[in-house]
Amino acid sequence: VQLQASGGGSVQAGGSLRLSCVASGTIDVINGMGWYRRAPGKQRELVATISSWGITNYADSVNGRFTISRDNAKNTVYLQMNNLKREDTATYLCNANVRARTITPGLTRTGDFWGQGTQVTVSS
Repeated sequence: VQLQASGGGSVQAGGSLRLSCVASGTIDVINGMGWYRRAPGKQRELVATISSWGITNYADSVNGRFTISRDNAKNTVYLQMNNLKREDTATYLCNANVRARTITPGLTRTGDFWGQGTQVTVSS
């Protein structure tokens, strides 16, 4: 299973970006999906998650500014980021909990998979 994130870039404070993350490979079922971020010198932190039923959860720091969504038909999770602030500058990582098929017919394995990250830089 591979996750490919895109959509990062450089914007001024108050601007918007939309991140996308596509999952591919031997996917049987995608459970929860989410976005995390890691700023220089800081630990990775949760930004937003969305369950397979569409239940969302946000970090307090982005609540009301960011919106997570998913398109199950496309195995894709999105993060719409509005009113960006300098403190949102980070590498954004997508995550998915996936039940993946194995080489043994009928046997699956569930685990967490991570994308490579996409850089978001916000300047004042």
